[in-house]
Amino acid sequence: MYAIELTPEHPVETLTEMAVTAEQEGFDAALASHHYNNRDQFMALSSMAQATEELLLGPGIANPYETHPVTLASRVATLSEMSDGRAVFGVGPGDRSTLENLGFEHDRPLRRVLETFKVAQRLWDGERVDHDGTFEAHDAGLNYDAGSIPVYVGAQGPHMTRMAAKHADGALYNGAHPRDLEWAAQQVAKGKSERPEERGAFDLAAYASVSVAEDEQTAREAARIPVAFIAAGSPPPVLERHGLDQERATAVGSAISAGDFREAGAAVSEAMLDAFCIAGTPETVAQRTEALLEYADSVVFASPLGPDVEAAISLLGAATDSIRRA
Repeated sequence: MYAIELTPEHPVETLTEMAVTAEQEGFDAALASHHYNNRDQFMALSSMAQATEELLLGPGIANPYETHPVTLASRVATLSEMSDGRAVFGVGPGDRSTLENLGFEHDRPLRRVLETFKVAQRLWDGERVDHDGTFEAHDAGLNYDAGSIPVYVGAQGPHMTRMAAKHADGALYNGAHPRDLEWAAQQVAKGKSERPEERGAFDLAAYASVSVAEDEQTAREAARIPVAFIAAGSPPPVLERHGLDQERATAVGSAISAGDFREAGAAVSEAMLDAFCIAGTPETVAQRTEALLEYADSVVFASPLGPDVEAAISLLGAATDSIRRA
């Protein structure tokens, strides 16, 4: 599967046009990311559903802290109904700092995510649910049919990745480098060893930041600020995996916290760009994507996409075509 992330920093009308372009370019799915300071992801996805015919659509990701998990299950079920069964449920713990801005505690994230999609699956099956765990639900149910909806867990750490492989349909693994996906594949193998056969195949999707343009350097420059956020949020084992300087990553994070994104981008090293983003020409992107597919089953091309997002969608479509023909 080749998917694309569309970030609701753009108006819903623009996002919908991008989704139509993505479908025309042969992408299999479009995921809408979520941040409270952007436009609403489900309203954007609903508009995309009405304008497309085959594209799979879903949140990439939704978190079960800001929205009650039962309500979240109903929103995804509504999207499935609107799209004639094309919905996927991307769910993860969300960004800790963003949640803290809203007064939510990022408590027991693995358990919260697991309970969220397990309850959702019961609701979609038509059950009435009582639940008392990281959240409560009492005699909750949906008043309409939902059916089966694939669940993808947003993951980066070992425990969340293994849990996804054991319980979900796929993982949206936050990584853009073969070294990270090789490690993720090892965690998936451990989780799959406990996966019941009736759950079927598991899809490890590389959720990779990408920036593409006809000019290599232009693409790399456009990736600096997104990579700054990734580097600042990366735990020490990830930095160590790529031989990156912890002090430099801390300096990047300090600049972000101060709201000085230009300084944060300037502090990003070339090694950070290579570790945390696929950036370059369509040929470079195709080569790097093929390297990911040595370990991943699918790829989601994620923000920033490129200095010109609309042009980038077509360039990425061409890159995926070349991979399919190879």
